[in-house]
Amino acid sequence: MTKENTIRLFESKKVRVLWDDSAEKWYFSIIDIIEILSESKNPRRYWSDLKIKLNKEGSQLYEKIVQLKMAAFDGKMRETDAADTEQLLRLIQSIPSPKAEPFKMWLAKVGYERIEETEDPEIAFDRAMETYLKKGYSTNWINQRLKSIEVRKELTDEWETRGIKKGQEYAILTDEITKAWAGLTTKEYKNIKDLKKENLRDNMTNLELVLNMLAETSTTELSKKEKPKTFIASKKVAQKGGGVAGNARRDLEKKLGNSVISPLNAKDLGRKDNEQIEGNKE
Repeated sequence: MTKENTIRLFESKKVRVLWDDSAEKWYFSIIDIIEILSESKNPRRYWSDLKIKLNKEGSQLYEKIVQLKMAAFDGKMRETDAADTEQLLRLIQSIPSPKAEPFKMWLAKVGYERIEETEDPEIAFDRAMETYLKKGYSTNWINQRLKSIEVRKELTDEWETRGIKKGQEYAILTDEITKAWAGLTTKEYKNIKDLKKENLRDNMTNLELVLNMLAETSTTELSKKEKPKTFIASKKVAQKGGGVAGNARRDLEKKLGNSVISPLNAKDLGRKDNEQIEGNKE
């Protein structure tokens, strides 16, 4: 059973969603949706109270809620209450909100887009480009970012083939790759860029993205060649793959005379692009 975690946006608000290939349906994080519809400062408490209310009313809705692993705000995969589209539509009826109707339309749109993307995968890339453009990224950066997504997918497919478990083991191997090429743990890297729950790759410069792609591509190819049979063996492969990019980084830094690890984050990158655009107009 293949499950794909991703993020969808509703009025710029993030909603964690998971596509289940075997069931051919979306599952949505209930907490994320509660936060949007109720505008509560404590959506978990709101959801807890609502569950009690539903149980008292004899509703069978909660019995159909499932717990699925989705990325938490700290980046770790944790189980969270999730519901499919049909269950969500019933849940929305219990939440007085002016956003209820727009949200129903959004749910239908998400379902339709999935059908389109299945028939034509290029549509998914077009939509991703549109989302990044709205956030202020340059076309050049977006092209690099989309390529990095493809590279990452090839790596995780290889890890799945080698029996690596999604979640914590993926995170550990990713950390090994990052340490080997950047000389920093993922947490240290995010600290330099003043990031908390944000995606590190979405906050990399073009050069950082290229080196990260080299590290992940090298890891993929080495894994295919060495066919590691244990997690420890895959960890060593990740260190080797990251080391290839680490050597390239150090060689480039010697020639440049400065570090290629940048404190710039998404806001800075967008501002820099805008400044370049304004400069070209003058």
